[in-house]
Amino acid sequence: MPSASSHYHQLQPEDRVTIASLRQQNHSVRAIARQLHRSPATISRELQRNARSCGYGSAHAQYLSEQRRRCGRPAIKLHSESILLALVIHLLRLRWSPEQI
Repeated sequence: MPSASSHYHQLQPEDRVTIASLRQQNHSVRAIARQLHRSPATISRELQRNARSCGYGSAHAQYLSEQRRRCGRPAIKLHSESILLALVIHLLRLRWSPEQI
């Protein structure tokens, strides 16, 4: 079981395949959690978020996870190689305020 000081690591596609396989074999949430060295809450949450009416599928679960991750991030306003970013940095170095820019 992970200790309180351990860091969070997202479920990997291999973890989702294991969950799907063990779930199909009627293993309990706690048994799956022990096998993956995860919290039972993590496994339960994964099954609730990503299960369909026909059950839990690892490929579909991975797709949904990637969709949630992509939608949760704001769009980039200035790309690192854009001329506009270079101009903004230049004006900031000239001590212009963001409001002036």
